Amino acid sequence: MTRSVRRTRRMWQLAGAGAAALMALSACSSSSDSAGNSGTPASPKLSGTVTVFAAASLKESFTSLGRTFERDHPGTKVSFNFGGSDSLAASITGGAPADVFAAASPKTMALVTDKKDAAGTPATFVRNQLEIATVPGNPHGVASLKDLTKSGLKVVLCDETVPCGAAARKALDAGKLTLTPVSYEQDVKGALTKVALKEADAAVVYRTDVKAAGDKVQGVEFPESAHAINDYPIALLKNSRNAEAAKAFIALVRSAEGQRVLSGAGFLKP
Repeated sequence: MTRSVRRTRRMWQLAGAGAAALMALSACSSSSDSAGNSGTPASPKLSGTVTVFAAASLKESFTSLGRTFERDHPGTKVSFNFGGSDSLAASITGGAPADVFAAASPKTMALVTDKKDAAGTPATFVRNQLEIATVPGNPHGVASLKDLTKSGLKVVLCDETVPCGAAARKALDAGKLTLTPVSYEQDVKGALTKVALKEADAAVVYRTDVKAAGDKVQGVEFPESAHAINDYPIALLKNSRNAEAAKAFIALVRSAEGQRVLSGAGFLKP
C-alpha cells in the first residue's frame, strides 16, 4: 500500500471518529435539554403559614397532619382554629383571614359557599358517626340511645346549630325519642369534656372523639347513629393568602397518608 493511500485512509478514520464524537455530544446535550424542558416542572417551594379553620372533631388528626406537612415542607407552618363548624363559617364569611375550611357537615360548608367565599367545589374527605360517651365504667348502665331518657340521668348534647347536635337530633328522631339535656354545648369537644370531668353522665358525640379521649370516657354504640352519618367537606378559601401551600395541605388530607391518619382516628372513608 502506498504512503498516499495510507494517509488518505487515516484521514477518513480521524474524520469518522470526530463525527461520532460530535454526534454523541449532541445526543447527550439533547437528552439533557429534553429532561430539563419537557419533564414535569418542579413544584414551587412552599413557605409561610397556612391557616386552617376546622371542625373541633378534627383536632387530633389534623394536628398530626399539620406536623407531617411542616416536616415535608420546611419553612411552612400550619396554624389551626378548631371549633364548631357554624361559628367557624360565620368567622370566615365575616372576613376572618383563613386559607382552608374543613367542616363537619355540608350544611355548614354551604354557609361559606353560598357567600362565594370558597374557591372551587368543596370535596368530601371523610365521614363520621355518633356514639354515646359515658363516664368510665358506665355506672348508669347506658346501653342504648333510649337509656339516655332515664329520669335523673345528666345528659349533654351539642347545640343543634352545630353538626354533632344536628346529627344527634336526627338520631333521636329516628328512634322517636325525646330527652332534655342538662346543657347544649357549642362544639363536640365541649360536650365530651363535660363527661370526662364527670359533670355529666353521658353525651352524644362522634365516635372519633370517644376514641381520642381514651380511658377518660367509655363509648356505647347505638343503631340509630346510622341515620345520622355526617360527611366532612374541605375547601380552599377564595381570599387565601397562601393558596399554593393551602392546596398542598388539602392534597395531604385527601392523600393515602392523610386517609390513613384519619381512618386511624376512627373516621369513615368518604
